[in-house]
Amino acid sequence: MLTRKQLELLTFIRDRLEADGIPPSFDEMKEALDLRSKSGIHRLITALEERGFIRRLAHRARALEIIRLPEAVEKRAASAGITAKAPAPAPEQAPAAAAKDPAFTPRVIEGDRREAPQADPVYALELPVMGRIAAGVPIEAISEASHNIAVPGAMLSGRGNHYALEVKGDSMIEAGINDGDIVVIREQDVVDNGDIVVALIEEQEATLKRYRRRGTMIALEAANPEYETRVFPESRVRIQGRLVGLIRSY
Repeated sequence: MLTRKQLELLTFIRDRLEADGIPPSFDEMKEALDLRSKSGIHRLITALEERGFIRRLAHRARALEIIRLPEAVEKRAASAGITAKAPAPAPEQAPAAAAKDPAFTPRVIEGDRREAPQADPVYALELPVMGRIAAGVPIEAISEASHNIAVPGAMLSGRGNHYALEVKGDSMIEAGINDGDIVVIREQDVVDNGDIVVALIEEQEATLKRYRRRGTMIALEAANPEYETRVFPESRVRIQGRLVGLIRSY
């Protein structure tokens, strides 16, 4: 059984998929359910996923897929004509139909089945995993590769060097980055406000945060209300790359 908020969220996602073909953003879900924080949306989505109603798809923005709907939502959708389909006849009805009409003969029409489209080939590249990066209290920077990981080529952002890091902590959870995730980073020292970056603080501590420049000051913002924004003079912060992808294992 779903809670009222879980049911509201599932219905809202279903309606947006029907109308637009893509799921709503976390901000849209937060506003639709009148919640104060996106962390509440994360908890509701996790609960729906654990109960088998939705599935999160890796490496895609707004990657939500509805697997099934509770009976109440199905009935509401059917009454609105969204998923209304004529029910298939029960197996025991077929002989009765044949008995009433002796001339009835099932006919199979050839060629009405479409072949499944062939998927495009996917190539992967090996990237070095350069240790752990803090998404919480900064940890000591690690600059030596511990192992390699295969990364889909489509995840890499243009030209330039890329590397991977294992996330430690939960300060970026509202950006969809969880403890234990692997983040793919493109090496660059020039970034835009709002980018999620790897920042090296005083050449000793590395952290994964959202970047904001305020004059000569650099603000490193968490995506979790339990963590404060940290502000440093630009001379104390060196940007080592920008987030371009994420890999999660279940």
